[in-house]
Amino acid sequence: MKIIEAKDYQDMSQSAARFIIEQVNRLSAPVLGLATGGTPLGTYQVLREDHARNKTTYKHVYTVNLDEYVGVSPDHENSYTFYMKKQLFDHIDIPLSHTHLPNGMACDQDAECSRYEALIERLGGIDLQVLGLGLNGHIGFNEPGTPFSSKTHTVELTQSTKEANARYFDSYDAVPSQAITMGISTIMKSKQILLLVSGEKKAGILAKLLTEEPNEDTPASVLKTHQDVVIIADSDALSIVKERGMAF
Repeated sequence: MKIIEAKDYQDMSQSAARFIIEQVNRLSAPVLGLATGGTPLGTYQVLREDHARNKTTYKHVYTVNLDEYVGVSPDHENSYTFYMKKQLFDHIDIPLSHTHLPNGMACDQDAECSRYEALIERLGGIDLQVLGLGLNGHIGFNEPGTPFSSKTHTVELTQSTKEANARYFDSYDAVPSQAITMGISTIMKSKQILLLVSGEKKAGILAKLLTEEPNEDTPASVLKTHQDVVIIADSDALSIVKERGMAF
């Protein structure tokens, strides 16, 4: 596990974008696992700007997103499908047929989870998975208590996760209660994982991740067992780690 300290959110976003661009340029058909939410917004902005300025091409890239809300139409402004088009896909030259998210409108959620799991395998697995870190230690929508052996599945969102996402909706009650998410074992099959952490509010959970033994009460702690994880965290997110004098 390699930890890179960034000065601030902008520096973290630039570092993360450079990391992704390197993989895009290096691999012949890279499969990127992408995340949504607030943390990667700056990274996607840098990728957009780089594409416009440097003409980095994504025609050979395939993407699979971590998750999607259940019961939210892909064209709804709060769906993750809409988010990805707005923040990235509509601004680069990636074929939309190369971009994949779970279908939150599927009538048979179990079948959709199996389909998505098979899709990732058919693509040859994920070369680089981008992750954010939830305040309760979740990765994707894998909440505390999720088995490390889990594959793509439907999950009930916890109150803390709904509260964190309520800023994107009209109210807390408008936040969907379920999502389809890649499972922890699905994420862990990725060849490389890039975890982005920003802000003082994430300092406690990041310190917990780095000090605890892997346990299912802190889903992100499983990352310590992966062979190639890079954490890019800004100074605020690393504040507790540095106060404790932990080496990284």
